[in-house]
Amino acid sequence: MSFHDLSAKLLDGTDKDLRDYAGRVLLVVNTASLCGSTPQYAGLQTLYETYKDRGFDVLAFPSNDFGGQEPGSAEQIAKFCSTKYKVTFPLFEKIVTQGPGQSPVFRYLSADYGEPKWNFFKYLVGKNGRVKKVFPNSVEPESPEVAKAIEAALAAT
Repeated sequence: MSFHDLSAKLLDGTDKDLRDYAGRVLLVVNTASLCGSTPQYAGLQTLYETYKDRGFDVLAFPSNDFGGQEPGSAEQIAKFCSTKYKVTFPLFEKIVTQGPGQSPVFRYLSADYGEPKWNFFKYLVGKNGRVKKVFPNSVEPESPEVAKAIEAALAAT
């Protein structure tokens, strides 16, 4: 099984087959609008703009799991992300990232690397749909560590 065998709903409720991302490098992130790490949306957008033409995407999965920091509706989340951070990468429906009711996406992502410990936990998924590396929320999206891992994943065959 790989990440590409899954599907999820976009923030507007549309079904999205994650096989559409086969052959691309992904940074999958659980997000929240009221978290101290919320400004990382800006860095995620910069990463997306920097690497999207080379086969890279950021996939954001809002979650209310940590401190109730994503209480908003889909419409509120979309408006917040587009207005405050000019987000253009895909936003998915709010999901559960850990424990009972965990989404299949996060069950797959956390199988080998553990569940998110807080909002803005980042999973780097290679072109083959396998998790290559994880970054806790303390690692900023624009850090050299993340850029180096993305570059390596993009260069891999």
